[in-house]
Amino acid sequence: MRPSSDDVRHAGVWTAQMRIDTPLGGMLLARTLRGLGGAWFDAQKHHPEPLAAPWHLASSSLDPVLNRAAEQLQAYFLGQRMRFDLALDPRGTPFQQQVWRALLEIPAGQTRSYGDIAQALGRPSAVRAVGGAVARNPISVIVPCHRVLGQAGTLTGYAGGVERKQALLELEGAWPSRTSSG
Repeated sequence: MRPSSDDVRHAGVWTAQMRIDTPLGGMLLARTLRGLGGAWFDAQKHHPEPLAAPWHLASSSLDPVLNRAAEQLQAYFLGQRMRFDLALDPRGTPFQQQVWRALLEIPAGQTRSYGDIAQALGRPSAVRAVGGAVARNPISVIVPCHRVLGQAGTLTGYAGGVERKQALLELEGAWPSRTSSG
């Protein structure tokens, strides 16, 4: 059985971690033997720090998984990449895993509602459970939970903060920019 998202500090899960700077604040990246298992903004809800794993510097070549994730995130924030090509290993319940896989199907520049995700999973009455799984997504940005909006297309909660959610959607062209005139 895989550890629950509440058990992500478990010493046997994590093999390395790294901090990176982004335009939206610092992020902690963490990996398992199978791939990237976490990408959390500083002060994000459900942030697991501290992790029991060795630290790696962003510029070192010691951990290719973390370096690749850092490079792809930096390209994303520069508007040079909207899709990620990384081995992922998020830890969660089977239902959370289903929801996170559904999030990966939302293209950049598009959004879905929590109800849309529940419908796609064949569980239309599980909207609240979908919301809970989205909130527990351990791989921010890369598993695009920021692309999920409220039923009326409203910005709703985001574990990394609603301001970050809006900024990510603006970057992808899925939300009107605060700097655009009209």
